[in-house]
Amino acid sequence: MAEELSQVNLSGRQIRALAHPLRLRLLGELRMHGPATATQLAVGLATNTGATSYHLRQLAEVGLVLDIARPGGGRQRWWRAAHDMSSWRRSYYEGDPDATAAAEWLERHQVSRFAELAQAWRQAIPGEPAEWRDAGEISDYLLTLDVARVGSLLADLEVVIERYRAEAADDPRPGSRAISLYLAALPRVGPHGPVAGEGAAAGDAAEDGAREDT
Repeated sequence: MAEELSQVNLSGRQIRALAHPLRLRLLGELRMHGPATATQLAVGLATNTGATSYHLRQLAEVGLVLDIARPGGGRQRWWRAAHDMSSWRRSYYEGDPDATAAAEWLERHQVSRFAELAQAWRQAIPGEPAEWRDAGEISDYLLTLDVARVGSLLADLEVVIERYRAEAADDPRPGSRAISLYLAALPRVGPHGPVAGEGAAAGDAAEDGAREDT
């Protein structure tokens, strides 16, 4: 049976340490591919061992990565991620401007990373099998909800996502591949934001008139 994912609610100290391009990539590599040495990570990320060693120590100081003993590892230091997932909210860091700035940096990085992955997929589509061309999609919906329903919607979706993750871990199927699934609930702001009672009903197409199938 698949193990439950471990999650850390980032403290102010942790999010300040994580808001750095190389540290974020190092933690991502360890979470995705498992334990590694600084040398292995340097090769995979096209940087140098001195940089990876330094930034791994910075992550270890705040408890995001662990220095582990590995049988047959000799004198090499092996590192692993301390958690499977990170979580944060702006409200965690009220009164801490540096941690708030770090949260803003991570959120901007998330948006940029999504755009990079989406563009990379669109460029790769011509060479992909037909079934994956149809499976890889981007959808957007417009709903009018109160705060409580937004929270409930996201919680329900997280349950569904976790069910699929656990099923795939327990029963891997041929042809499986890593996918990036982004989940966002972004209130509309500015002059075009909907008012109460307007907007599409749950499940209706978004404002551009259709779901986009890539």
